[in-house]
Amino acid sequence: MIDRDRVICYCNDKTVGDIVELIKTNSIETLTELVDQVDIPLGDKCEACLEEGYENDGYSLAMVLSLVKQRRL
Repeated sequence: MIDRDRVICYCNDKTVGDIVELIKTNSIETLTELVDQVDIPLGDKCEACLEEGYENDGYSLAMVLSLVKQRRL
């Protein structure tokens, strides 16, 4: 399982836990909705967090969104 303290969006210093809470609170269904929401800036600077991950490891906003939709997070 993924560590909820792992930073996903390095430019905005947001962890898996921060992102999961945002997705659940706002009933976000798509990556576009996640990036375009205004509560917490995500994926607006280097954009590595969107799909490939900051370290090209796949730990990304898309992965977190998918795991929340699967109810694994």
